[in-house]
Amino acid sequence: MPDSSLLEAFETPTDTPFVIEHVAEEFTSLCPKTGHPDFGTVTIRFQPRPASAGGTCVELKSLKLYLQSFRDEGAFYEKVTNLIRDDLAELMNPAWLRVRTDWKGRGGIRSTITADYGPSHDPPER
Repeated sequence: MPDSSLLEAFETPTDTPFVIEHVAEEFTSLCPKTGHPDFGTVTIRFQPRPASAGGTCVELKSLKLYLQSFRDEGAFYEKVTNLIRDDLAELMNPAWLRVRTDWKGRGGIRSTITADYGPSHDPPER
């Protein structure tokens, strides 16, 4: 499976609450049934804990390398989304975290998977 040891974090720069959103538009993994590539967009939205509470943020180069480590892995959309959520939650322990994956259509069907961590103050998905 993808290598969560690639992920690195840095200290939250402030005690003032704020929200971060990272969007990876060229995500790729493999369908475990067919071995064909799946293409999608991964949106990671979270509120880090305050600096005084030991809050951290994910470092972007490490996030890119981590997401690229899915490229040759066979996993269903749901597993991919939940694994990203779990790995980032373990790394950062944010106040809340939402991982959303939007998958390109195959066979006329597009899929969106959302996995939350913590009590989100983020608006619900439409």
